[in-house]
Amino acid sequence: MKVLIIGGVAGGASAAARLRRLDEKAEIIIFERGEYISYANCGLPYFIGGEIKNQAALLLQTPQSFKARFNIDVRVKNDVVEIDSKSKTITVRDLSDGSEYIESYDKLVLSPGAEPVKPPIPGINSDKVFTLRNIPDTIKIKSYIENSHPKTAVITGGGYIGVEMAENLKKAGLDVTVIELADHLIGALDFDMAADVHSYIAESGIKLLLNSGVKEITEKDEGLDIAVSTASGDKTIGADMLIMSVGVRPDTALAKKAKITANAHGSIITDSHMKTSIPDIYAVGDAIEVNNFITGKSAFIPLAGPANKQGRIAADNICGIESEYNGTQGSSVLKLFDMTIGTTGINESSAKNSGLAYDKTYIYSGSHAGYYPGAKNMSIKVIWDKDSKKLLGAQIVGFDGVDKRMDVLATAIRFEAKITDLTTLELCYAPPFGSAKDPVNMAGYVAENVISRKVKQFFWHDVAKLPRDGSVTLLDVRTVAEFENGHIGGFINIPVDVLRSKLDQISKDKPVFVHCHSGLRSYIACRILSGNGYDCYNLAGGWRLYANIEKTLKSSGINKIEDYPCYSCR
Repeated sequence: MKVLIIGGVAGGASAAARLRRLDEKAEIIIFERGEYISYANCGLPYFIGGEIKNQAALLLQTPQSFKARFNIDVRVKNDVVEIDSKSKTITVRDLSDGSEYIESYDKLVLSPGAEPVKPPIPGINSDKVFTLRNIPDTIKIKSYIENSHPKTAVITGGGYIGVEMAENLKKAGLDVTVIELADHLIGALDFDMAADVHSYIAESGIKLLLNSGVKEITEKDEGLDIAVSTASGDKTIGADMLIMSVGVRPDTALAKKAKITANAHGSIITDSHMKTSIPDIYAVGDAIEVNNFITGKSAFIPLAGPANKQGRIAADNICGIESEYNGTQGSSVLKLFDMTIGTTGINESSAKNSGLAYDKTYIYSGSHAGYYPGAKNMSIKVIWDKDSKKLLGAQIVGFDGVDKRMDVLATAIRFEAKITDLTTLELCYAPPFGSAKDPVNMAGYVAENVISRKVKQFFWHDVAKLPRDGSVTLLDVRTVAEFENGHIGGFINIPVDVLRSKLDQISKDKPVFVHCHSGLRSYIACRILSGNGYDCYNLAGGWRLYANIEKTLKSSGINKIEDYPCYSCR
């Protein structure tokens, strides 16, 4: 059997290695148009920032190592320019001399990946404008920093790569501005959870322009003038370099030329065995359409983990082993200086757009036992299906311990756990690592209380609509000092620890809307009030979430939360 693989990196290299482990006699050839066959593209920003010192550390495999260990023929700088599925041949152009040759196959695996989007902005082809997708891009950026000594950089696009580049350019000594067209960074997060990120990135010295987009780039001898459209009007930003990080699209021109079926966005359509519309041709990685594991709908989710799994599955099926890919849930984690941001499943915006009947809640829990030094709180948002109670998605923003909690939640989603199942998980506990009631357990407990109606919730986007005419009681149960340091207009202050002695000050004829800093003390207050015959609602996420959202909106020129087109108002 002769198997040709077009493209290396994650999916193609994984398919090749698995094929060899399954079939020692197969002839396997990988074609890669670039110089590098298998590299850590997720590590590229950290080489630019100096966290990874040695460029060679980014190379996971070389043509020589593939040949030595797996007896696989790797041909770099060989660009496949045509696929003839009828004759089962490909045409390859050797980029070192421009010559072309034909290679036959029994099975063909496509792993072309994705390419950076370069919108048609005037000036985008300047030598001072960069994208980051591969090692040559990385070397180009690194060399520019070392040779031209830029002092200022603009990054357009606040997704994972954009945020990672912001951190690493800042570490490299540059003054950094991030421009993001949406109302928040990191599209996998909801706006409310991104508010913590916005506050932290500003504290780290990075400027942030939300609801803003680049209109034009003008190159000057000393740098760039970047015309930006913002929520408050047009402005011009000067910079020495610009990183274009507005997303990627599937690199599938070759596949479409071969009449392999693709969707409207250009992603190759495969079945669960990674087979394309043409017999004996498989496709894997960032170039393919996947099913969203939560919604079952088609999606474009370019991640390294799924690409590696798909490569393995394609190899299994080529070798006659029944193996299926059953969807991508989008589990991801991001480092931003000391902060960690993790997501899995779908966010609230996606749940709403998919027409799902969902509920949500927030918790604010320590990374480990509070009495052990160094504990830091993390903000957790969970979303579940109202009918089935199945966990749909989770987002965590914090510091230590975020990644391990997100891995637990991602596993729970993959095995279709109910939100209430989180209460039953027996997780490792010792004071340096966690709490007897882990934050994952706590997310389950809070959701269980909501589901069982032990507490009723209201949310940050409901606060502005609450009447201030005396028809309801608005109650802040934080301490007097906390209240005086900042509070929501219209709320009266009765600390939770004196609430029982002050019940005569609260009318039982009116609903009571309660909040504290994080939602915990106000939950206790609601239980006190409910036990005494009051109709009580608890502010999910508490004052800290509300205040962070308000801070983000003001930095975007929106002075009142009620002016924000929130989920419930859209």
